[in-house]
Amino acid sequence: MRQAIIYIATIGVLLAALVGLAQWGQRGTASAAASPSPLTATPAAFDFGQVSMAAGVVRKQITVSNSGSTPVKVTKLFTSCMCTTVQLQNNGRTMGPFGMPGHGVLPRISEVIAPGQLATLEVTFNPAAHGPAGVGRVSREVIVETDGGGTLTVAFTAQVTP
Repeated sequence: MRQAIIYIATIGVLLAALVGLAQWGQRGTASAAASPSPLTATPAAFDFGQVSMAAGVVRKQITVSNSGSTPVKVTKLFTSCMCTTVQLQNNGRTMGPFGMPGHGVLPRISEVIAPGQLATLEVTFNPAAHGPAGVGRVSREVIVETDGGGTLTVAFTAQVTP
């Protein structure tokens, strides 16, 4: 009888822990998504239009500005897919390329953008990265994370052809 009580109590504790972890994960996700960044991008979204695999890589420069009243430190820069990389150009320096987490090393970054200052993101898209199965409409993102927990997302689309 005593073993049955211990067994039931152990299961109860494990279930409570699982529920607690699930709720903690949801709160963490919501707070991260709700943190706007004082960084703004121009344009914040764009379309490469029709992009041929045979023609190769395409690039777009995005202007990033700090619209806040205090300096912002960029701490992480990455993309949503291995077919996309991004470089940050700030104060005469170029950092990167940065890619998708889990596909190579993402170097640490600690680059400060002062209030009113402009920096540049150079987004590179390789339409052939997914091979012949990669034709059609694609949507990708570049994500900039800052020291205050803010996130700036730049989105793009393309129509990939052979």
